Amino acid sequence: MSAPPPEVLARYAGFEEAAARPHGRGLINDTFLLEGPGGRCILQRLHPVFGPEVHHDIEAVTAHLALRGRVTPRLIRTLDGALWVERETPGRTEVWRAQTFLPDLLTYDRLARDEHAFEAGALVGSFHRALADLEHEYRFVRAGVHDTRSHLDTLARAVDACPQHPLYEQVAPLAEAILSAGRSLPELGSLPRRHCHGDLKLSNLLFDDQLRGVCLVDLDTVGRMILPFELGDALRSWCNPSGEDSPDCAISAGRVGLAVAGYASTARGLVEPEESESLVAGLATICVELAARFAADALLERYFGWDPSRHPSRGAHNLVRAKGQWSLARSVLADRAGLEARVAEALV
Repeated sequence: MSAPPPEVLARYAGFEEAAARPHGRGLINDTFLLEGPGGRCILQRLHPVFGPEVHHDIEAVTAHLALRGRVTPRLIRTLDGALWVERETPGRTEVWRAQTFLPDLLTYDRLARDEHAFEAGALVGSFHRALADLEHEYRFVRAGVHDTRSHLDTLARAVDACPQHPLYEQVAPLAEAILSAGRSLPELGSLPRRHCHGDLKLSNLLFDDQLRGVCLVDLDTVGRMILPFELGDALRSWCNPSGEDSPDCAISAGRVGLAVAGYASTARGLVEPEESESLVAGLATICVELAARFAADALLERYFGWDPSRHPSRGAHNLVRAKGQWSLARSVLADRAGLEARVAEALV
């Protein structure tokens, strides 16, 4: 991760000579904590998958959250009032943005304890309730987000195109199992599309030192989405005690119940019956979809970040992730009736 260039820092008042150090463990954007005469702030270089117009959406969402009394990071405008900075480099235009830093808040890759799931759910429920009356047409809409069929097709094409890849013999049978499960997933696209965060992995939730949820970060993915996909991704992240970098995972039914109960405590009345009845199907779909995406990138090696201190290649790291999400999907499908009963009880 290369350091922020001086010409970007020079666009922000009080941070022209700021010291920068890497911050967080995100897989997509490059994130730095700046410290200078202007105090502290977060500076990010966006992954090319995000268009710069997403900042208009972030500004609208965070302004509305602040109006509703919710804590939220806010974009810091440049000296000339822009929401972001563009920098020309050989081969592409880099997009940078600065945001307020929220001190004394904690982030986790895994829940600290089971009861933590309730607080995570309550935080997301309050986020959804605060945005329920937002009137905004999103300027940046991610193409194919949660288009599960498309992700499965990408995996099938990757397997066909990469028979010489060193990991092919491991990926191919895994891909066959994922594709078989994908063919039996239900269609959920007719459900209402709500204002959603879009990437509710646990590390995008910030908590205080008492494990109370405070706010959501990494808002590049905000937009309209069906609730089973929004909460399905949340449950996938929160209710997997093994974590995303384990090849052997299983869903915690107890945590699912606590997380949904927490969500209901702050969002009761927002959820329609057809949405609640589809939450577990959404969870299963997201697990299969992410397993497909990781498995495809194990061969294509061009999207997800990876940890070179623990894995010999991007492909090897993503193969571990693919195995983990596939084992998580299998555990959800095996206990679908039990999970649906817990969800129904929590939403009463």
